[in-house]
Amino acid sequence: MAKLISGLEYSKKVLTEVAGGIAHVKEQQPDFCPCLAIVQVGDRSDSNVYIGAKLKKAAEIGAQGRLVKLPSTISQAELEKQIDALNEDDTVDGIIVQLPLDCSNEIDADEVIDRIDRLKDVDGLTRENAGRLARGELSSTVFPCTPHGCLYLVQQATGDPNYVSGKQVVVLGRSKIVGSPAAALFMWHQATTTICHSRTKNIEEHCRRADVLIVAIGKKNFVKGDWIKPGAIVIDCGINVEPSSEPGKKNKLFGDVDFDAAKEVAGFITPVPGGVGPMTVAMLIKNTYEQAIKRRYGERKLGEWKLSYLKPILVKPVPSDIAVSRSQPPKDIQLLAREIGIKKSELDLYGDKKAKVSLKVLDRLSHVKDGKYVVVAGITPTPLGEGKSTTTIGLVQAIGAHLKKNVFACVRQPSQGPTFGIKGGAAGGGYSQVIPMEEFNLHLTGDIHAITAANNLLAAAIDARMFHENTQKDDALFNRLCPQNKQGVRVLSAVQKRRLARLGINVVDDGNLLSEEERTRFARLNIDPATITWNRVMDTNDRFLRAIEIGLGPQEKGHTRKTQFDITVASEIMAILALTTSLEDMRDRLGKIVIGSDKNGQPVTADDIGITDALAAKLKYSLYNGYSQVLMRDTVRPNLMQTLEGTPVFVHAGPFANIAHGQSSILADRLALKLVGPEGFVITEAGFGADIGMEKFFDIKCRYSRLQPHAVVLVATVRALKMHGGGPAVVAGAPLKHEYLEENLGLVEGGCDSNLRKQIENANKFGVPVVVCVNRFATDTVAEIELVVKKAKAHGALHAVVSEHWSDGGEGAIALAEAVIDACNAKSNFRFLYPMEMALDKKIETIAKEIYGADGIELSEIAQKKIETYTRQGFSALPICMAKTHLSLSSDPTKKGAPTGFTLPIRDVRASIGAGFIYPLVGEMTTMPGLNTRPCFYDITIDPQTEQIDGLF
Repeated sequence: MAKLISGLEYSKKVLTEVAGGIAHVKEQQPDFCPCLAIVQVGDRSDSNVYIGAKLKKAAEIGAQGRLVKLPSTISQAELEKQIDALNEDDTVDGIIVQLPLDCSNEIDADEVIDRIDRLKDVDGLTRENAGRLARGELSSTVFPCTPHGCLYLVQQATGDPNYVSGKQVVVLGRSKIVGSPAAALFMWHQATTTICHSRTKNIEEHCRRADVLIVAIGKKNFVKGDWIKPGAIVIDCGINVEPSSEPGKKNKLFGDVDFDAAKEVAGFITPVPGGVGPMTVAMLIKNTYEQAIKRRYGERKLGEWKLSYLKPILVKPVPSDIAVSRSQPPKDIQLLAREIGIKKSELDLYGDKKAKVSLKVLDRLSHVKDGKYVVVAGITPTPLGEGKSTTTIGLVQAIGAHLKKNVFACVRQPSQGPTFGIKGGAAGGGYSQVIPMEEFNLHLTGDIHAITAANNLLAAAIDARMFHENTQKDDALFNRLCPQNKQGVRVLSAVQKRRLARLGINVVDDGNLLSEEERTRFARLNIDPATITWNRVMDTNDRFLRAIEIGLGPQEKGHTRKTQFDITVASEIMAILALTTSLEDMRDRLGKIVIGSDKNGQPVTADDIGITDALAAKLKYSLYNGYSQVLMRDTVRPNLMQTLEGTPVFVHAGPFANIAHGQSSILADRLALKLVGPEGFVITEAGFGADIGMEKFFDIKCRYSRLQPHAVVLVATVRALKMHGGGPAVVAGAPLKHEYLEENLGLVEGGCDSNLRKQIENANKFGVPVVVCVNRFATDTVAEIELVVKKAKAHGALHAVVSEHWSDGGEGAIALAEAVIDACNAKSNFRFLYPMEMALDKKIETIAKEIYGADGIELSEIAQKKIETYTRQGFSALPICMAKTHLSLSSDPTKKGAPTGFTLPIRDVRASIGAGFIYPLVGEMTTMPGLNTRPCFYDITIDPQTEQIDGLF
């Protein structure tokens, strides 16, 4: 007599284990709830019963079942669209299509099922899962529910997980759902399997040889008792319904095996019902749970990306940057995104080498702990730059491509000012750069153009508003601002209602309800032209726009005003993009922009102008009219590119560091920190020297992001140290003096004991471990390099290492990478330089004394008045963003080393209230650079045949 294999008993065991697993995960992730979506077409009664059982079991163990019930009139395309939507829905972990489809249209069910994402195919029926199972790729296969249930029943009944190994297994039936996958599953568990079907001859003889007999053919009592080998295990998957002949009584269910006869011969047998059926449901729920773990946490738990690294061929001497970039074809950006865990639906493509990434990634990965956060700064540079961008890229190539750790670079988008001016691009250089170089340096996805347009829209709105206020009486002005609709109602927009609230006027929907006095207060901003600080911008170095007069046309009726242009990357909107934490936050910040004061000394904001939402929309959807193509969209989304060795890079925002805060965006950093996971690294850059970019990174960016850095990389070069040690002036475009080409330990030591010492001290003031990277040049001698390393450690660096990433790529920065990883694991006690509640002048003085080494500050009369005004207006509790020369710790660019005994002159003070900082202008700082005698554009060309751009560097 055969032992009964109870599917009810063993399914309960499976579901109990799954329930325990869900409860355990919920302890760490309270929001965790595996979700199974069941797609039903039509309204078959039997399907309703089966679906009800699945939904009930899911709910019982703490999972979620979601029924997507579709009409029987649905088309193939509409059904596939529903599947696509479920694929993209990150709350859904498993998808099944209830078969058969009850549809009046012809539907290819196989095509519909194959549309399901492989990781959500919890029925295991897609062609990819079927193919993986057939090939024996069990570790990457979702097992079909019924075959898996059959195997589990055999293992549990015998108490041996390897029972089928070496056994003869015969499967009756070759369906795609049970027979064929069951044969493959048992075979790859080391059984010798035979499939029998309707054309198989002498089928009973095959059955008699079976140690395990699996029957799934849909014929009542097809297998007879004398077909069964004595002691065999019989798994009956058949469900055959025999309608009851008596009204009110249930239909009878029969299997494919003659149960009464078979139980007398077999060793084990499953009943019908109560055998395989409950196991199918249990395995479906188990698959959903396991796929939820794999999709949501599995890869993060493993802490690794399956990244395909690029391997550029190193050439000596190193060719030009553009030649190196072109020598290494980039990966398709969709491939890179997939490798690092970004979904297709989270990607907006701009060609095949760059894309924007949705902020929805932050929500999807909210449960993931952040990676390590590293900022790359430098000593005070020469006008030629010391390679911070190159170091940033070389470091991530070393950590990623060579040490095989998750790592992201976050860098700024370069301005066309320096690209076409004298400095050139900002993609890095040599064998450590972002590729494709020309796409990185020229336009990218158009974010800077969007900022230019948004900035200038506000500038135009300011002057237009003043013009209309000056040329209209109160009633006419109000009536035009709030025109009547056909019903006679003066409907107020959302931004107009916000102005009423700020003025303390009762908010109404109809402007007719306002009193005459309220209408006047509402309509007139009364901007004082002398206080306007909002300038027009363009992304070009143009010295002749530093002072202009506008309104000279005859139609402007003599309403002229002196103003100026700034470069786009100095725009407050650029700073807002870099410091915003969400689209909603960006809109709020845009509304807070203070463009000047009214004639009573009160601040006038972009929201008062009525332009806030338009600015946000312009940044979200900005169009370029060339050939009527959409050039850019969703400026708030970071841009994804790659390094020369195939590691990911976010390029987002581009504020200058000497006239703004000088870092890439908070959003890019946050996205990257989630994507790399807790064992990964995010390397970002702070512009110019540590006294400027790094200080602002800590005191401004980290305040708003609430992110705490784990290490500082301070880039130094022998060339810059010689300059700070008393060497001759380094002039861009002029040959280097012999002192920089020959060994001179005295100059190197002088630079180490002045500027290098001071910048290490500056970094240590914030309580973060410092790694000095000596960016090696071909002219550096061994003795010079060893001296720098020795001095850096003596002056307080945790590590000091030599790096040759420019010539050797990531391989040349392995020692730097190892030092940075060690520093990230060292003790950190991050702190800000000053408290927010400190008075504005005291915060400015603290930076001047502590970071620059000044004896104090000297405020001009206008600077003093501005500080008083901003304090009165309630803006004193903001951080400080010093606009200062990057070529010296002082305000004088000719003073090198670590000057002392000087007073820092504060010429003017401006407010970027939307961005969230006050910025003093030190000395003769200008916010619009000029072109030199021989700009870079002389060397930039394009081949009209190949459309290839040359001359960038």
